[in-house]
Amino acid sequence: MRETTNVKDLSVDELELLIEQKVLEIPGDPDSGLELKEEFKAELIQRLSDRSKRISHEEVLERIG
Repeated sequence: MRETTNVKDLSVDELELLIEQKVLEIPGDPDSGLELKEEFKAELIQRLSDRSKRISHEEVLERIG
């Protein structure tokens, strides 16, 4: 059985997350069921193997502020 929660009992963050989840449910995933082309898979594997071009999550956060 699912517990019911009232909107008045949610934090602002919880409410924002709930709204975002519901908005994303409307159109669904437009890429669902599609497959990656072999050329793209090969390029992705090549890019991921080059560690010199990788940056950490922390560095991304620093760059975008």
